[in-house]
Amino acid sequence: MTLLAGKKALILGVANERSIAWAIAKQLKASGASIALSYMNEAIEKRVNPLADEISADFTFELDVTNDEHLERLPNLIKERWGNFDILVHSLAFAQKEDLKGRFVETSREGFKMACDISAYSLVGLCQKLHPLMNEEASVMAMTYHGSQKVLANYNVMGVAKAALEASIRYLADDLGPQKIRVNAISAGPIKTLAASGISGFRSMLNVVEEKAPLRENVTADDVAGTALYLGSEFSRAVTGQILYVDSGLSILGI
Repeated sequence: MTLLAGKKALILGVANERSIAWAIAKQLKASGASIALSYMNEAIEKRVNPLADEISADFTFELDVTNDEHLERLPNLIKERWGNFDILVHSLAFAQKEDLKGRFVETSREGFKMACDISAYSLVGLCQKLHPLMNEEASVMAMTYHGSQKVLANYNVMGVAKAALEASIRYLADDLGPQKIRVNAISAGPIKTLAASGISGFRSMLNVVEEKAPLRENVTADDVAGTALYLGSEFSRAVTGQILYVDSGLSILGI
């Protein structure tokens, strides 16, 4: 498939072979795109480099979104390697473990700031630095979750951070629209990833999807990757500022 032939995709957030970002990377590569993958530190680099080799990624690079030096040097790296690019995949989120259990009212100031900085502001900061390098009809996409809209047990401060992310999607879509850059998010159902393992009671969430969702089955990372392919392609050229649900329909249900 050559749906993305000639496109260059920057993918942030691959942690291991179970990452949603990894499924997206494989799908976009199979569809003809050139790929670059980020890693946060040396420990993650050891996991990412073999995966990058597996899909013949053009390059990998260090990126800690809380480090302003990393953000400042990223545009020059892309200019040197690619000149410009077409797709930005933001699959980054973090909250301290103690803020993902118990009561939301107990969230610390630092915990709140960290979750919102890494999970939401990072997209704003990346778009701020990178939009001059994005080609016309470029696509930015981020990963979110329904805990941004409804109270879900143990999601706590991450729900607030994802709500901030989704609001940022809309404002970025308006800002970058005149440049013909689309900005959207995919709200995926629960998927077994490294990040999800930090949420208490996660397995019961999977059971609920199988029992209650209209399609009666859990979502896979490949399901999300298919939607990412759509968002990265010309077929979504009139879609921006949207939150696309890939959750077997669970979010349409009432209590």
